[in-house]
Amino acid sequence: MYNYAIVKDGTPLGMCQAYRVAGAPHGRRMGYWLHPAATGRGIATRATAAVVEEMFSLPDVAYLEVAHDLSNAASAAIPRRLGFTEVLREQGTPPVAPSGSGIDVIWRLNRPTPPAKSAPRP
Repeated sequence: MYNYAIVKDGTPLGMCQAYRVAGAPHGRRMGYWLHPAATGRGIATRATAAVVEEMFSLPDVAYLEVAHDLSNAASAAIPRRLGFTEVLREQGTPPVAPSGSGIDVIWRLNRPTPPAKSAPRP
């Protein structure tokens, strides 16, 4: 598990993490959380983008996933902005937050394919 604090001017604002999911040795699940006073400024998106870059620097990571409750539009915006694709909606694992729908939305981002190497010019 990789846990990262999101801090601005020495003040903790939230966290971002990536961890292995059982049965998916080449994937990592990502999560993020911000204090409500820090939302709406792109902080979670920038932090998540940094963790995406870090995770894809590891040789055994083939894909990343984000899961969030269907009713959490703010959490859905982050994977959408970062190029993830929605791949699944499934019944969430209890307990469900009071404002939650109980349906998890799963987004996936595959490791980028490195650019093809061009032949040397004569």
